[in-house]
Amino acid sequence: MTFSRLLNYKYSDALKKMDPDHLVALVTEVIPNYSCIVFCPSKKNCENVAEMLCKFLSKDYLKHKEKEKCELIKSLKSSTSGHLCPVLKCTIPFGVAYHHSGLTSDERKLLEEAYSAGILCLFTCTSTLAAGVNLPARRVILRAPYVAKEFIKRNQYKQMTGRAGRAGIDSIGESILILQEKDKQQVLELINGPLENCYSHLVQEFTKGIQSLFLSLVGLKIATNLCDIYQFMKGTLFGVQQKILLKEKSLWEITVESLQYLIEKGLLQKDTIHNSEEESQCNFHITKLGRASFKGTIDLAYCNILYRDLKKGLEGLVLESLLHLIYLTTPYDLVPQCDPDWMVYFRQFSQLSVAEQNVATLLGVSESFIGKKASGQAIRKKVDKDIVNRLYLSFVLYSLLKETNIWSVSEKFNMPRGYVQNLLTGAASFSSCVLHFCEELEEFWVYKALLVELTKKLTYCVQAELIPLMEVTGVLEGRAKQLYNAGYKTLVHLANANPEVLIRTIDHLSRRQAKQIVSSAKMLLHEKAEALQEEAEELLRLPADFPGVLDSSSTIRHEASLGT
Repeated sequence: MTFSRLLNYKYSDALKKMDPDHLVALVTEVIPNYSCIVFCPSKKNCENVAEMLCKFLSKDYLKHKEKEKCELIKSLKSSTSGHLCPVLKCTIPFGVAYHHSGLTSDERKLLEEAYSAGILCLFTCTSTLAAGVNLPARRVILRAPYVAKEFIKRNQYKQMTGRAGRAGIDSIGESILILQEKDKQQVLELINGPLENCYSHLVQEFTKGIQSLFLSLVGLKIATNLCDIYQFMKGTLFGVQQKILLKEKSLWEITVESLQYLIEKGLLQKDTIHNSEEESQCNFHITKLGRASFKGTIDLAYCNILYRDLKKGLEGLVLESLLHLIYLTTPYDLVPQCDPDWMVYFRQFSQLSVAEQNVATLLGVSESFIGKKASGQAIRKKVDKDIVNRLYLSFVLYSLLKETNIWSVSEKFNMPRGYVQNLLTGAASFSSCVLHFCEELEEFWVYKALLVELTKKLTYCVQAELIPLMEVTGVLEGRAKQLYNAGYKTLVHLANANPEVLIRTIDHLSRRQAKQIVSSAKMLLHEKAEALQEEAEELLRLPADFPGVLDSSSTIRHEASLGT
């Protein structure tokens, strides 16, 4: 580490106090003509840094691409039903914005496009921006060598600094890491050390890795006996690294143990071995539960819990409200991250109808328990924490389906709007998985029609009458409302619409978009008509096992008599 230069920026006492890291000096050397990214350890820190920078930036920054920034604010408002984050409202006029998982997908998309177009010149963000989004910068600043509370790894450091000066986009790029004296030695090791090795996670994530792989191999009939599965494993990255990663067991032992686990869970079955056959040549086949888990892509850690929950649901499924069904489709993997606000929980619980309270009673969650948690009282009775947390997430989803507004629900439950949107997306995806799971198990067919409707509602999360319109390519919630209010209330209306009339009727609709909407509606209508036709033909077809059927001509005569 050698001395380079002093920063040429006059700091007042107030600014020194607010900006001890001299971020204002570092960013004003490049913005607004060039872009800059400031990586912060936490989401809250991103927002605080963005606000702090704007307090001390010159008012001249407000004039840079002023018109475009006003348009960006309008677009953000229209994408969020008139809502705008107060932090972004203050920072965007200066060309500054924060970027983290608390934003909705629409907000992220608009901010990223504005940054790429040079309308925004500075992002304060978390490490999530380091990978996956192609947003280069002239200067990258790491506010601290930490990601949350963990010291940064070399591959993370490389990812972040790699945003600076992308080849083909910019000719220059520089990265600046701000550090405290206590971190100096670790930083020296970080910048001089080798990259971390890349290892297989097939066994570390046990239920998601090796066992899911084996279930897929047998389900797809790629490998169905022990010998073939072992040969397949030898060709994986884990197979190559096995002696480094798991010294105490051989690859053969790991393969046998994983298959045995799947048999014990009731997902695979072993064919009977005849005397002449060797153990390694014995075939495996997938059970009904295994096929349901495989077809529904259910995490094997949860497939038995899901089966138990659906089975229990059949004993007293509450149909007067969607809450029970929503609970059954709330993703299990989001439950451990849930930290309920007990006062909010109690408030929501006390507003439940009788039918909704029955759902909570069936699950073993009482109002008195939530009340005691809210008031901080000691609780002697043991209640399953996972069920309590999952029900809380179900309340969030239930409110979303009733209000269809992510912003109001995020305020009501005191959750980041990005988290609420991720919960909704996860629930829509898991609901579809549960539907496929139920389709493979006859005992759960009662859920099928209910899950089809719920999956649609979770996917679109809008007023029910807008759902058919949102199935059309290029029609999101805002556009669906415009079309509905203009009288285009069904798929048939859109399929028969005149693009020229649409342009005149609907605000901000281009000719290309109008033509795309009409052609997409026609195609969708045609597909639905074909599906109904096939269903009708299937209903009228004479069963192959019908008594007295000798040849195909009998079927033809029978169909003719039905007038088909």
